[in-house]
Amino acid sequence: MKLQVIRQRNLWWGISAAIILAGFLAMLISWQRYGAPLRPGLDFVGGTRLQFELDCTKTTNNCDQPIDIAAAREILAAQGLGNSSIQAITDNQGRQVGITIRTSPLASEQRTQLQAALSQKLGTFDPAKTQIDTVGAVIGQQLFTSGLLALLVSFAGITIYLSLRFKLDYALFALVALLHDVLITVGIFAILGLLFGTEVDSLFIVALLTIVGFSVNDTVVIYDRVRETISLNPQMHIDDVVDDAVNQTLTRSINTTFTTLLSLVAIVFFGGETLKTFALALIIGFVAGAYSSIFIASTLLALYRERTGRAYPDTVIEAVPDGLQSDEASS
Repeated sequence: MKLQVIRQRNLWWGISAAIILAGFLAMLISWQRYGAPLRPGLDFVGGTRLQFELDCTKTTNNCDQPIDIAAAREILAAQGLGNSSIQAITDNQGRQVGITIRTSPLASEQRTQLQAALSQKLGTFDPAKTQIDTVGAVIGQQLFTSGLLALLVSFAGITIYLSLRFKLDYALFALVALLHDVLITVGIFAILGLLFGTEVDSLFIVALLTIVGFSVNDTVVIYDRVRETISLNPQMHIDDVVDDAVNQTLTRSINTTFTTLLSLVAIVFFGGETLKTFALALIIGFVAGAYSSIFIASTLLALYRERTGRAYPDTVIEAVPDGLQSDEASS
């Protein structure tokens, strides 16, 4: 069955617009709560992150009861750390077996004192699973600035490359598709940050760069097929050209995305805590990238060419000298 991409383009655009608007709303709420559109991790804001897990084997009833978050907050408040963020850690059985605390930078003595107080109140901690990370605020700002600069440079490079390989309108709508993928990913993570406390770190920037590269690859494949179809059938309407190009590459796009997602889903379920957020960002971005390549970049190109009087490529080349027709037909 042939997919009617152009006929239902308002539906595709509406779905994207709804998700992006929900993401923007979540980012506004996050900005009021955290001073940033996403809930920033330790990499960006600086401070100390402490992760303590109970030793379920050492004490009989150590893990029988849920972690008392209220008691942990009282201990932090007593030590002047009342603004700290606390999250419970759950195991595969859904039991609360530990806590993660993100707070202001702590000296070694403060960390030791805090750990002792928490252990006395909550239970014996497993030393092998204790994690303590400290990042300075200056380093966090440098990571954010460098990551944002890398993202902007990638956008510029992709636009220049597509302008040289295809035409400027191809490049502009491919850039729109890339922005779509980034906004979808960032928006969903803003929602996850509000609902589940999901934080973003430097790996999130790496994930966005990877998403941009994956998405533009899919878009280039479809645009290449559009150009070939125009060259072979210059009398076809641009809507029919885009529909044919998308349907010819649809199986490839789906198979490529699906096989990539298999490994990422495995990382989410079986990988380490650090990689889970990274893999989740890639899953969201890759799905959004496949969607935008098929339903956003292609349909916007068709709409633009129709509005600018280039719906039929052969009508553009009628007034062009014979020696230039072959070049224009390949556009």
